[in-house]
Amino acid sequence: MNRVLFRGGVVVDGTGADPAPADVLVVDGRVAGVGTGLPGLDGGGGDDDLRVVDCAGAFVTPGLFDCHVHFLFEQPTMVKTLQTPFSLPFYEAIDRMRRTVATGITYVRDAGGSDLGLAEAVRRGLVLGPRMQVAIQMISQTGGHGDDWHVCGAQVGLIAGHPGMPSAVVDGPVEMRRKVRELVRAGADVIKVATSGGVLSPRSNPVHGHLRDDEVAELVREATAAGLNVMAHAIAADGIKTAVRNGVRSIEHGIYLDDEAIELMLEHGTWLVPTLSAPRAVLAQAEAGAAMSDAVVAKARMVAAVHDDSVRRAVEAGVKVAMGTDSGVGVHGTNLDELGHLAALGMPPARAWAAASGVAAELLGVEADHGTLEEGKVGDVVVVDGSYDDLVGLRERVREVWMAGVRVSRREDHDEP
Repeated sequence: MNRVLFRGGVVVDGTGADPAPADVLVVDGRVAGVGTGLPGLDGGGGDDDLRVVDCAGAFVTPGLFDCHVHFLFEQPTMVKTLQTPFSLPFYEAIDRMRRTVATGITYVRDAGGSDLGLAEAVRRGLVLGPRMQVAIQMISQTGGHGDDWHVCGAQVGLIAGHPGMPSAVVDGPVEMRRKVRELVRAGADVIKVATSGGVLSPRSNPVHGHLRDDEVAELVREATAAGLNVMAHAIAADGIKTAVRNGVRSIEHGIYLDDEAIELMLEHGTWLVPTLSAPRAVLAQAEAGAAMSDAVVAKARMVAAVHDDSVRRAVEAGVKVAMGTDSGVGVHGTNLDELGHLAALGMPPARAWAAASGVAAELLGVEADHGTLEEGKVGDVVVVDGSYDDLVGLRERVREVWMAGVRVSRREDHDEP
């Protein structure tokens, strides 16, 4: 019997409930109790098998979620892409995943780039990484956010095509049905579609909705038949509404949310994954002198001006919000900065932590085992110094990260000598 007791901290359990002082007991990789005076700490194997983690001066959360990451790139520019050997990003992903775990993220949804091989390497324990669901590739219309065609005639994307990464540019319901089946065959755990233009793509316009209702309806129907949910890159209001009307589970970014779109999301129970960090990351790179096209920088400035207001109104209306950062557009391992952005838009701290745990687990369909510190759940535990309602400098305050009762990261291992 393997028993770990997290003692003396404030528990932020991931449900959105008010945090309170409590202990957490993990037995054989599962939460066995949360509270004070927990039973079973004497006997049942003897104290010699009880490992105590002192959480004084800290708070304790379940393993955290990032519902929108890209492990195969980081702060991409076209110049960097053209100078990167094909296989190098797979090796770079190992360090990016380690940094992600070190910040307390134990479950992610990779929204494009990671293939079945990378996911299997983590699942088999060959490399350390968060549990993951992978979209593999993003379905897009011709000229859409996933179309890598440039005006010079070249086709160069952020992620090079290979046997595990099928092209995903489609037009019409019939092509859509086939493409979903190809992605399922390739090992996708979730299907991603772009129902509007985007910022980093060469030719798409973020304010234009993409794909028609019949195409998105066919995509959702085919994904549902395979037992998969659908996530939609959706910036334009029309693209958001098309996705929601046709049963897409989550809206990624949601920058041009209008009142009708918010009402539709509430009516359909659609999640919002705001990725507030993404436009900020693009603008920070531009200001630092990164070799980015004028069109990309202009689009980033345009969407940044309205993104916060749209998300603020969605939060106030009660739309279900799950944390996602678009890490990869920015720096991996800075994931928890997103919580501060959410709080700045009016989300109470306990709700922000729930967005990164219980609410996110429900979005990904893994709430039976993950997302909250409740008896019977998998014992993923994060210990963070300071108070839970102080959302500044969280990355440096993560003291320890545990997955299924095994410590996988501690701050002193990553401190500079």
